[in-house]
Amino acid sequence: MRLAALAVLTALLLTAAACSSKKEDTEPTVTVQVSPVEKQTIQHTVTTQAILFPKQQAAIVPKITAPVQKFLVKRGSPVREGQLLAVLENRDLSAAAQDTKGAYEQAQASYETTTAASLPEEIQKAEADTQQAQQALNAQEKVFESRQLLFDQGALPRKELDQSRVDVTQARNQYAIAKKHLDSLLAIGKAQELKAAAGQLQSAKGKYMGAEAQLSYSEIRSPITGVITDRPLYPGEMAAAGTPLLTVMDLSSVIAKAHIPQSEAATLKPGDAGTMTVPGFEKPIQGKVTVVSPALDPNSTTVEIWLEARNPKHDLKPGTSVQLALTAQTVNGALVIPLNSVLTAPDGATTVLLAGSDGRAHQKAVKLGIRNGDDVQVVEGLSENDKVVSNGAYGLPDKTKIKIQTPESPAEGENGKPAAGDAKSATGGSDDK
Repeated sequence: MRLAALAVLTALLLTAAACSSKKEDTEPTVTVQVSPVEKQTIQHTVTTQAILFPKQQAAIVPKITAPVQKFLVKRGSPVREGQLLAVLENRDLSAAAQDTKGAYEQAQASYETTTAASLPEEIQKAEADTQQAQQALNAQEKVFESRQLLFDQGALPRKELDQSRVDVTQARNQYAIAKKHLDSLLAIGKAQELKAAAGQLQSAKGKYMGAEAQLSYSEIRSPITGVITDRPLYPGEMAAAGTPLLTVMDLSSVIAKAHIPQSEAATLKPGDAGTMTVPGFEKPIQGKVTVVSPALDPNSTTVEIWLEARNPKHDLKPGTSVQLALTAQTVNGALVIPLNSVLTAPDGATTVLLAGSDGRAHQKAVKLGIRNGDDVQVVEGLSENDKVVSNGAYGLPDKTKIKIQTPESPAEGENGKPAAGDAKSATGGSDDK
């Protein structure tokens, strides 16, 4: 009985060992594709839709309402800044300007006459009175001097000398009064007269300048250099004040205006390079970012950006919808892997599966940087020449046994069936079942 029990125990151990060996032999092997971690230059590109606008645009609005006398340009005509484009009916304005010009010239002549003319009659009388008082004072002073001499010689009584002294004092007082009156007239009267003449001149000049300005409004000139893109009226039709008469666009450059999320706009700055893909053009058009709005659009909570591109042949038409690709950031010597090799967890954590030297896939947490198309930068977690599972990683458990597929040993034949000699790898199992 002991021998029989020992035999049964031995048989059970042998059966368990066989089952364990069979289980190990049937562990699945998954065929995957791998990509090496390489150092290269990667760029972060912002893509968006945009609409083309001219570099400058001016809708020329007349300031007066009048019929169009003549147009000097038509649609498509190139124009330069300051060029005369159209003339409105202006005979009444020309007559008014001529009238005010005559009044201005008359006021100017009157002002010159006033400033050059002699003193008014009152000032002349005051001047004569002052001269007369001066002469009387001089005469009285001479009489006093002669009487003083006679008195000193004893030939004249004191009474007459005293009388002469009184006469000199009176004459001096008369002269002082006349002189003060003359100075007052010269200081006040002449200044007021000149001020009145100057006021009349300025008033006439202002009216003349206003009439000239009204006349100039009948001449429509271009404020910018560009091309006439719209001319809705014909000669003889009424041009209304406040309604565009002509539209001029500067098409030497075009500006693609787009709205992008704030997170992407934060990576852009004026001067960044970019391209615009235009329908009908074989190659993208090169340009530069000129504006990154400092404020969000209140309606869309996006940021407006401008990409300017040269348009020397005027091939790019305003209003066209284009695709923009803006280079926001460039990193040289970055560790780059395919984007499809990255696994993202529900909590946002990112991982990859490393192809280990032990023939198994090992899950590794990574920190990503900028993305460009199908590539992404790895900031932390990998080293150069590591190999990551790029195809077949989704749903693959950690430490799964893998077989690396190479171009020389494809997993499928031409008809989509497992290639000869690779049935095991294609099914992910072994022959033993």
